[in-house]
Amino acid sequence: MIPRIGLTGVTRAVSGVDRTGVNAAYVRSVIQAGGVPLILSPLLDEQHHANLLDLLDGLVFTGGEDVDPAHYGATPHPRLGDVDPVRDRFELGLYRASRIRGLPVLAICRGIQLVNVALGGTLWQDLPSERPGALTHLQPTGRDQRTHPVEITAGSRLARALAASRLEVNSFHHQAIRTLGPGLVVTATAPDGEIEGVESQDPEPWLLAVQWHPEEFHREGSAPERGLFGALVQKAGEYAPSHRGPSGAGGEQPTAGTPPGTEPARSGR
Repeated sequence: MIPRIGLTGVTRAVSGVDRTGVNAAYVRSVIQAGGVPLILSPLLDEQHHANLLDLLDGLVFTGGEDVDPAHYGATPHPRLGDVDPVRDRFELGLYRASRIRGLPVLAICRGIQLVNVALGGTLWQDLPSERPGALTHLQPTGRDQRTHPVEITAGSRLARALAASRLEVNSFHHQAIRTLGPGLVVTATAPDGEIEGVESQDPEPWLLAVQWHPEEFHREGSAPERGLFGALVQKAGEYAPSHRGPSGAGGEQPTAGTPPGTEPARSGR
């Protein structure tokens, strides 16, 4: 039973055409870890959450726009970046619904911020102006370049997944966790004190969240970040039998007499 991993997507105008999807690095990272990636467009609204979760064994909340500060009761900062109300609404609802079901979750960059907000935490809206003197967290170099270190709590889920207690990471964010959401524990920090990693506390559903972009190291055969996707796929494989039926399809199973192959197909586009 191969774990099916949902990847939250974005909507972008490219060459004058609206497109929805994810960066290929996320897809490659899940495939390398042994999972089957399924892209979840934010154009799917809240009424689809239950059906989506019936199909999935794990979730990756990906990077992208700033989270609208209205979701944590703050006034927009003058340097707030682009926000996508449709994506915010879709992902906040999806995370809360997935938590009720106990789906394993890996949250990346915007993802760590979104999870924190969903659990009642708040964000720094613009690090350079709100925390002058902090590290440069929006690096000008390539996406697979490591630009600053993070210290990782020994014995944490994150340390076990990375097999490391200190790591140089890439950095592409101007927002960060300000007030930690209830139920989360900090497991990685940058030298300036910014939160770089959090995880859930037992007995809460399995969660790993990082502020950097581990998927960008998929070309490095020995990259510690491969362990993050490996840990997610492993947990998703443990979760799968608890919600899939005998056929492994998930959700409602075909009734007796249903001809094989008549179940709804999933588009590969």
